[in-house]
Amino acid sequence: MRKWEERLKRVEQRAQSFQLCPLTTRYKPRLCQPSSTWKLFPRQSLAIGFAQSCKEAAHVFALEKENTTLGQRIYLVTSYSELWHYYRTYTQSLMHCYEVIPEGAVCKLYFDLEFHKPSNKEADGEAMVFSLIQYVCDNLLEVYGITCSVKNVLNLDSSTEDKFSRHLIFNLQNAAFKDNIHVGRFVHAILQPALNTLKRDSDSDSGNSVADKRVPPAEAGETERPQTKRRKREEKDLSFLQVRNKDGRNGLFVDLGVYTKNRNFRLYKSSKVGKNAAFTVADDNQFTAKAEKGMSAEESIFLASLICNVSFTGQRILMWEGPETQESKTSKPQHTSATNSESLSGCQSSPHQEVDAFVLHVVQKDGIQGSIRRWNYFAAEQLLVYDIARYRWCENVRRFHQSNNIMIVVDLKDEVWYQKCHDPDCRNFRSSSFPFTGCPLPQEICISYIMKLDEEDQMYVMDDSGNIEPSQTVNQVPRSTVCPEERAADVWGDAQDDQDYLKSLDDFEQSSAEISDQLLLGCMAEFESD
Repeated sequence: MRKWEERLKRVEQRAQSFQLCPLTTRYKPRLCQPSSTWKLFPRQSLAIGFAQSCKEAAHVFALEKENTTLGQRIYLVTSYSELWHYYRTYTQSLMHCYEVIPEGAVCKLYFDLEFHKPSNKEADGEAMVFSLIQYVCDNLLEVYGITCSVKNVLNLDSSTEDKFSRHLIFNLQNAAFKDNIHVGRFVHAILQPALNTLKRDSDSDSGNSVADKRVPPAEAGETERPQTKRRKREEKDLSFLQVRNKDGRNGLFVDLGVYTKNRNFRLYKSSKVGKNAAFTVADDNQFTAKAEKGMSAEESIFLASLICNVSFTGQRILMWEGPETQESKTSKPQHTSATNSESLSGCQSSPHQEVDAFVLHVVQKDGIQGSIRRWNYFAAEQLLVYDIARYRWCENVRRFHQSNNIMIVVDLKDEVWYQKCHDPDCRNFRSSSFPFTGCPLPQEICISYIMKLDEEDQMYVMDDSGNIEPSQTVNQVPRSTVCPEERAADVWGDAQDDQDYLKSLDDFEQSSAEISDQLLLGCMAEFESD
């Protein structure tokens, strides 16, 4: 009876320890997935460089920690699937997580919406969100010919009693923007009427005369110009976007400051440090994520919420070449697609100029002066895709196309390049992969560079409970995954049992005579006959 009580007590102690430090299984990629990656960096630039050097799909995320300097972040490099595996388990250490939107990366259209509730008691947040989605969909149809609705928009909510806060992520059908700078230009352009109204109100409040800046009212019997009618209609339609800040000043419902290079954008299920308001699916959300086989509904929402989770295959790339603060949409927006390239983007130099030089070397030979028409970077697959002008050699037909141009695709993971085609007959063709010769890849995306990182850049580790802490010693090798290969025996409380078992096994092996093959075969036959 006493032994039973002791064993029961040990079981209860283990159960309590598991509750305090929950265990999670090691992340094991499926057969069709790449190997796992989990590495922490103190600086964003190092994390981005390492992610670009990884042979498997890897992305950068920013982590905020409690009880640290405000604004201090640690940068994690891992895959989407591995992050989700631990993200749903370590809800404390990974609860303040942000997606880093890389410079130049093809991305989705997204919005950050907020207003101060006590200063806008009459505001109906849900109605404002719906009106904005409808207005953006109308502009996507008018400008790019893309049909979408509220069912294409993932609507996330992290509102509190004092603040209305939403994230909108447009999951368009086979279309995405060249990068978040072009997203910002598009958003600025379509919201320009609202910005103009704010500017006039601000000038009026400051006592400046703005009568000369406004279009004079039409006299009796005089019809207004079409441009004037449209401006008044747009400004009236966008009046719902005007909100008041904490200090009582007028502002916009839309945050226009989230379209910058390497922007950190808060993730689904994450909150700001010191806050307890994580993003969840809004009650008025009408978007339904398409779950792949073996994937949970929550994981499909997580993947749909990622701004740069955009595949290269079949994507139409949207662009806006007008200035960010243009007074009206007078400049024609430029857009292209993977199957139709008609206009120059004006952005012929990618962030990796060494790769640009190599591509130009490939398309400038035999007296033909090919050039880069435009480039697009797909962060989800680590691909730089170059649309080529004035060079149409196709490996598929072994000749130059008469009218359709080609693409040069650079795979930064495998450090190879290959050719694809805009011609309909070659749409599914991909040439063999070729290594880089005579033109090295940029230093920051090469393994040789990563191996030279200072030890201080590898001094963060995540322990078995998901806690992120500085490494205790400089010479300590950081773990690349969350869970160790094995646990110390004393953690389980069975150290003596294990030692006794190993000693018995060793004694048996030393004392036992060799068993003959004939005896083994006889035992097998007897077993099968039963």
